[in-house]
Amino acid sequence: MAEVKVKPEVPDPLEIENRIIELCHQFPHGITDQVIQNDMPHMEPQQRAMAINRLLSVGQLDLLRSNTGLLYRIKESQNAGKMKGSDNQEKLVYQIIEDAANKGIWSRDIRYKSNLPLTEINKILKNLESKKLIKAVKSVAASKKKVYMLYNLQPDRSVTGGAWYSDQDFESEFVEVLNQQCCKFLQTKAEAAHDSKQNPMIQRNSSFASSHEVWKYICELGISKVELSMEDIETILNTLIYDGKVEMTIIAAKEGTVGSVDGHMKLYRAVSPIIQPTGLIRTPCGLCPVFDDCHEGGEISPSNCIYMAEWLEF
Repeated sequence: MAEVKVKPEVPDPLEIENRIIELCHQFPHGITDQVIQNDMPHMEPQQRAMAINRLLSVGQLDLLRSNTGLLYRIKESQNAGKMKGSDNQEKLVYQIIEDAANKGIWSRDIRYKSNLPLTEINKILKNLESKKLIKAVKSVAASKKKVYMLYNLQPDRSVTGGAWYSDQDFESEFVEVLNQQCCKFLQTKAEAAHDSKQNPMIQRNSSFASSHEVWKYICELGISKVELSMEDIETILNTLIYDGKVEMTIIAAKEGTVGSVDGHMKLYRAVSPIIQPTGLIRTPCGLCPVFDDCHEGGEISPSNCIYMAEWLEF
C-alpha cells in the first residue's frame, strides 16, 4: 500500500467543541479534562479551556463537582427539546435509540423493545432521519445490516472498526506498516540505550517508551491517512507483545502527566528472546490471549480458529 505523507492538523475551535459535545453524549454522567485530553492528545490545554468555556457560556454544558474533580455534562434541556411535537411512539423509538448510545441498535431490536409493528417502526425511523435526529450506520460486524444512533454521535469502534477499516474492509497492509514502524521505534530506542554504556539498570529503564511517545513518532512520520489515537497505537503495541517482540510495564504517574490514565502509565520496550521458544509456544495456542476462553462449542473454539487454520496450512 502506497504511503501517503499527511500530517494530522490541529482541528479548529468548532471541531473541538463538536467533539466535546459528542464525548458528553457518549458519557451522559459527565466527562473530565482527562477524558478530553486522552481523546485529543494533540490539543493544547489553552485550546481545550477556550472550547469548554465557550460551551459553558452558551449554555450547552453544565459544570459539576465530583470526588474526582470537575465534570462537564450536556444540559438536559437540550435533549428534552429535541422531541417537541412528536407523538408517544416516536418518543419511545427515539429514547430506545438514545439508550443505545454510540454503539447503535438494529431495527429488529427496536421492534422487540418497543412492541411496535415493523411498518410503523420503519416510518418513524425515516421521519427521525429526515429531521436529522438519528442516522443509520453500516456495521463491520454485519455488512448487510444498519444500526441507528443519534445524529451527532461518533460511531463506536465496534461499529466502524476504527482506524483499521476503510469502507468496511480491513486494512491489513496499513496495520502491518504500523506494526513495523512501532517495533522499529522501540528497537532504535533499545539500541541507543545499549550504546550508552551505562550500568544495566539505567540501560533497561532508558529503553522504555510510553505509548504517547510512540504515538507522537507515528504522527510525525505522516504514514496514516486517518487520525490515530493513543488507544489505536496501544492496540498495535499489544500485537507486538503477543508476537514476543515487545514487553510492557505499568508505572505510577502524576495526574495530568501526558500519556497517563488514572495515575498510571504504560511503558513499552523491544525485547529479543534469549533462546528460541519451544514448539508448543510457536503454535497459535501458545501465545493466544483468549486461550482460557477457547473451548469446543463456544464462541471461540479450535474448530473455527482462523489462526490455527493458517498455521496448519503453513
